[in-house]
Amino acid sequence: MPARLQDCETTPDDQVNDEGEIVHYAFLADTEPVSMSEALSDPKWINAMIEELDSIENNDTWSLVSLPHGKKAIDVKWVFKVKVNSQGEVTRHKARLVAKGFLQKEGIDFEEVFAPVARIETIRLVVGLANINNWSIYQMDVKCAFLNGPLDEEVYVKQPVGFQVDGQKDKVYRLHKALYGLKQAPRAWNKKIDSYLSDIGFIKCTTEHGVYVRRSSSDNLVILCLYVDDLLITGSSESEISKFKCELMKEFEMTDLGHISYFLGIEFYKCSKGLLMHQRRYASEILKKFDMQNCNHAVTPSEPRQQLSKSVEEAEIDPTKYRSLIGSLRYLCNTRPDLAYSVGVVSRFMQKPKLSHLAAAKRILRYIRGTMDYGILFSNTNKGKQCELIAYTDSNWCGDADDRKSTAGYLFLLNNAPIAWCSKKESVVALSSCEAEYIAASLCACQAIWLVNLMEEMTGEDHGSVTMNIDNISAINLAKNPVAHGKSKHIEMRFHYLREQVNNGKLCLKHCRSGEQLADILTKAVQIEVYKRLRNMMGLESLATLN
Repeated sequence: MPARLQDCETTPDDQVNDEGEIVHYAFLADTEPVSMSEALSDPKWINAMIEELDSIENNDTWSLVSLPHGKKAIDVKWVFKVKVNSQGEVTRHKARLVAKGFLQKEGIDFEEVFAPVARIETIRLVVGLANINNWSIYQMDVKCAFLNGPLDEEVYVKQPVGFQVDGQKDKVYRLHKALYGLKQAPRAWNKKIDSYLSDIGFIKCTTEHGVYVRRSSSDNLVILCLYVDDLLITGSSESEISKFKCELMKEFEMTDLGHISYFLGIEFYKCSKGLLMHQRRYASEILKKFDMQNCNHAVTPSEPRQQLSKSVEEAEIDPTKYRSLIGSLRYLCNTRPDLAYSVGVVSRFMQKPKLSHLAAAKRILRYIRGTMDYGILFSNTNKGKQCELIAYTDSNWCGDADDRKSTAGYLFLLNNAPIAWCSKKESVVALSSCEAEYIAASLCACQAIWLVNLMEEMTGEDHGSVTMNIDNISAINLAKNPVAHGKSKHIEMRFHYLREQVNNGKLCLKHCRSGEQLADILTKAVQIEVYKRLRNMMGLESLATLN
């Protein structure tokens, strides 16, 4: 057993409350130690480190040995984090012992590192299905998840500073199970949880390896979404869910967080109108990080008819700060399809950003400033209804000013709530608007088949064909009829996947008027009135209208 520093009495967590305002990470930065000496002088962090080492030893993660000849021990370090809830209140001081995995050599210290996690659109889909079927949604967290994954390789780590064993300071720890920071740690943990879930009757979805389903009958369905050590659980039977949670807590050290409220930085607010999925707190943190919390509001995230270019003669800006801004905005798009096009455009200039690109990114921040509490509403009016998946797809022909490639966009609504969307530049130059729309529809078709297959695997029901709304009649005719005229003979074969799925009856193409094309704001910057109308039609709501 390692020598322990003398236990000290801890003081209660101070909860910052500035006249009712939410406490943000920025306000807590000073409470996280920046050095080991600072941590060892604070009783709260000493206790956190002792708790971490106790978890490691209780889990038989390592054993103290002499370092074999020819082997090299990996150094370790402590990582400190103040954990807060969705209201920003301090809930825990967490110390994590992390191996310096960047010192590992491939082929010597590790082989495979890949581990699947549930996609964000999968989580939105599961939440949408749970809302329609009136299922409860729960979340659980695995304490020290990576410490449960057995290692196949022979790995040694040094003793942590401040906790060396008296009289044996020259020895090292041999790892029997993974430690945080190791290259193979995520894969080892995933193999462990995957094996356990298979043993207790869960089946892994072939279309999404982060989702597991256990079904004893139509009324006893449990669905699990796995994102590393965060678990989202729902299903048709409360008793089966309770039974499963008890099984998990017997096998692993778990924290039951109850009904879903704050998952992967995404907040969930239950109200009389339904369940709102939003990132208000995260949006506020972005504005503070880039000193835009007091900026003027913008009505739309992009100026209509604005053309950004890489070749513009302007001064270049700091690319590191620009990339940090774009990365923050991209994560915010997980609940904000209205931002997808604008963020996608400014993402094209990460290599050499210039002043006009930064101005466009700051306009997005100004728009967020006025719409921080917007999110996806899973309405109560859809409960008990049959699941209906509808897609909208559109394209902006030759929208890029530099290479004249078109911008494709699609949006999927599950009973009027957006669950999947995309705004991206097409990979080839389209020679006509028909071809651009056809390529965009083929991208949408791939997502549609994937979503339907996943829904059928989870629910065990046949969901039939997906209705795809397109505002270009030529593209619809091209998809329905196997012709090779001047508009189609040069299109790459992979885009004809759309035609195949239409002929198979998996997709039903429907013409819609341009004014009803919800994917329009995923492909171009539109006028203010059009933008507001389409935003409301795609199922986005504000917290202010729900309270």
